[in-house]
Order: sequence, then structure tokens, then C-alpha cells
Amino acid sequence: MTEEARSSVSEENAAEIESDEEIEREAEEIVEDTEEITAEAEEREKQKDEKVSDERAAERKEGREENPMRRVEIDKVVINIGVGQSLKNAEKILERITGQKPVETLARRTIQPFGIKRGEPIGCKVTLRKERAVKFLREVFKIQNRIYESQFDNFGNLSFGIEEHTDLGIPYDPAVGILGMDVSVSLKRAGFRIKYRRIQRRKLPRKHMITREEGIAFFMREFGVKVIEE
Repeated sequence: MTEEARSSVSEENAAEIESDEEIEREAEEIVEDTEEITAEAEEREKQKDEKVSDERAAERKEGREENPMRRVEIDKVVINIGVGQSLKNAEKILERITGQKPVETLARRTIQPFGIKRGEPIGCKVTLRKERAVKFLREVFKIQNRIYESQFDNFGNLSFGIEEHTDLGIPYDPAVGILGMDVSVSLKRAGFRIKYRRIQRRKLPRKHMITREEGIAFFMREFGVKVIEE
């Protein structure tokens, strides 16, 4: 083989070696880029999981996401007006406010200093449930949304008063005057019916009862009321 042929072969071999090395470098760069992309994707997925976990923890803390059996709901709302001779006027006002026909409340015993006899009508009341109860409370809390802690009992139930019925949008009538009313709100959870049913009646477990703090949190969350410490 001549010198020129050997030189040509060596050049071809060198070119092939350089080409192979370049291919290897490109392959290594591709692998590195792939690893970086994979690492970035894993990091984003990790951050996304952490964010979702934090959001779920916050939702559970705020009570938006919870066991359905632990969800607090409105059981009933009772609006009561205690009156004397103007019972018929009170019934008309309650019916106009709630859209339901009220029932009379009777005296349980005789109180002579007040001239009250047992079984005598001394007032009227209306019981609201489900959507009507929620709608009434929303209208009331638009007018007065400041509630004292002392108005909650140990089971989260709420009682408060409305001084004037005209605050609820009823025009003033001189023949009727001004009447106030008492509002009592009872709360419940799913499963509370076991203490009322006729067959296999059971005592409600203490851990399933609604606490005062849960009742306060429910009204603040659902109706936006401000609870004031006394």
C-alpha cells in the first residue's frame, strides 16, 4: 500500500472516530436533557401534590370538606310571639312574614299575678324547616348579624330576639302597634333521628353531638354573622 493510500485510510478512520464521538456526545446531551425534563416534571408534580394536600387540609379545617355524617344542618326555626289581647294581630303578622299559618301557644299553669289561667292562649308560633328556615334566617341576618356568645347553648343551638316586626319589611300599622318576637334555631346532624324514632330508639353518642363551638362556626360560615364575646 502506498503512502497516499495509508494516509487516506487513516484520515477516514479519524473521521469515523470523530463522528462516533460526536454521536456519543449528542446522545449524552439528549440523556442529560431528558433527565432534566423528568426532574422538572417530578418537581412540578410534587409541588402540585403538596398544594392539593394543603388545600384539602385547609378545607377540612374550615369545615367545607368533611364526613357527610358530621355535617351540621338547620333542623328547625321556631318564631314565637307572646301577646295578650292582640293575639289575632300577632297571628296575621307571623303568617305574613313566614307564609305559614301559626298555631296558638297555651299557658301550662295558672299565674294569678299576671291574670293567666292554665290552658289559656298566650301567644302564637310558627315552625320553619328546610329551605323556608334557611331563607328566613338569611333575611333576618341581613338586618342584624351581630350575635352574642351567650345566645348559644351547649349544643350549638341559637336563640335571639327581634325587637320590632317592622324590621322585617312589614309596614307599621297603628291598629297593630309594634310586636317583638323570639327566634330559636335548632341544629342537627345526620343520624339524630335515632333518639326520636319509635322502634329501636337509641341514645345519641356524645361524640356525635354538636358542640357550642361547632354551632358558632356554622353560623359564621353559612350566614356570615359576627359573634361577639361578652
